Amino acid sequence: MKAVTLYRPSVLENALSDFDRYLDSFFGNNFLSPADRIFNRLPSVDVRETEKGYVIEAELPGHEEKDIEIRLDGNNLTIESKKVDVKEEEKTGAGNYLIRERRASSFSRSFKLPENANSEGISASFKNGILSLEIQKKAEAQARVIEISKN
Repeated sequence: MKAVTLYRPSVLENALSDFDRYLDSFFGNNFLSPADRIFNRLPSVDVRETEKGYVIEAELPGHEEKDIEIRLDGNNLTIESKKVDVKEEEKTGAGNYLIRERRASSFSRSFKLPENANSEGISASFKNGILSLEIQKKAEAQARVIEISKN
């Protein structure tokens, strides 16, 4: 009797991993290599510094605001999401499942905030699959112009 099995080609994953190892030998270990992002489903993240603070933008397509959790523990900012798509189906007795996949995804990304970040001045917004975090700098860390007094 023949069984139905799931075919998952590993050629692409192996090729990307080999290429990453080759690059790592020159540039050091990069835990966010393309192969890891593709096969572990880590979201792409941009981090920018502005005059007044820092901005973190994460691409989270298919996620909803209710699936996302943002935690701050000391200077460690963590973004997590757990998502499970379960579709209700009637059991009609039409047969047994040989393969049944449910979409489930989760990730956790952590960032160490710099010393000049104001942990009380963090705001988050989520729109069109993009999570944006704005982190204010402490007042004493912001650049300012000092006037010379005339005596």
